[in-house]
Amino acid sequence: MQSSDGAEKSQQQRLVFFDLETTGLSKSCEMVQLAAVSGGHSLNLYLIPRGQMQRGASKVTGFRVRRQRLYLHRQPVFTNTLREALVSFIAFLQMFGHPLVVGHNIRRFDCPVLARALEELDLRAEFEAAVSGYVDTLPLAREMLKERGLKSFRQENLVRELLGVNYKAHDALEDVRALQALYSVLQPTPELICRHLFTLDTMKDKPAAQSKEPKGQRPLRENVRQTAKITESKEDKATQENM
Repeated sequence: MQSSDGAEKSQQQRLVFFDLETTGLSKSCEMVQLAAVSGGHSLNLYLIPRGQMQRGASKVTGFRVRRQRLYLHRQPVFTNTLREALVSFIAFLQMFGHPLVVGHNIRRFDCPVLARALEELDLRAEFEAAVSGYVDTLPLAREMLKERGLKSFRQENLVRELLGVNYKAHDALEDVRALQALYSVLQPTPELICRHLFTLDTMKDKPAAQSKEPKGQRPLRENVRQTAKITESKEDKATQENM
């Protein structure tokens, strides 16, 4: 039986949507933009990479580095160090009391890039302590929409199909805002969310549709079930109406 304090705590749990833009698609690529959103709260940070931007990445995102300055569509942007960006992200997550981190294709791409950066700066333990787990909306959407015959499950295509709008994709802040709106339309069940739940330690494992609860993971999944049942706040609705 859950105490009133526990029930109140579960009602305060939130979803945080996040996305990265990087120097390329290789395993050694670096972050150039980190963005996150939860309701009306947002975080948007730019970073100067140590390595070069790949030509294809620059063409898609509009980012270029010249004389140690970062430009977005030829306009200079204020940048943070990698440590500053990660510490700010951790502080943002801590605002919401162990939120569930949600992103599109994050299991195969964004989370490995994030984990490598956290480990490099010895911040992984602090980051992990701030979140409840991670959910990738790419396989989630594939499972939920498998009968619709969609040719592509890229985020911009899903937003166009389900929300009827186009947006400025490959800008991390615009991507997370669009994903938050998309997620509210998908409305996955708590059971479906739990099937797609992973951690930085398990992200390389193949997702299992039915699996036994690992030791020590039941509280995490119960928290996720509670999180998924939380109704959308007025603040969230206002954010989506402004999309």
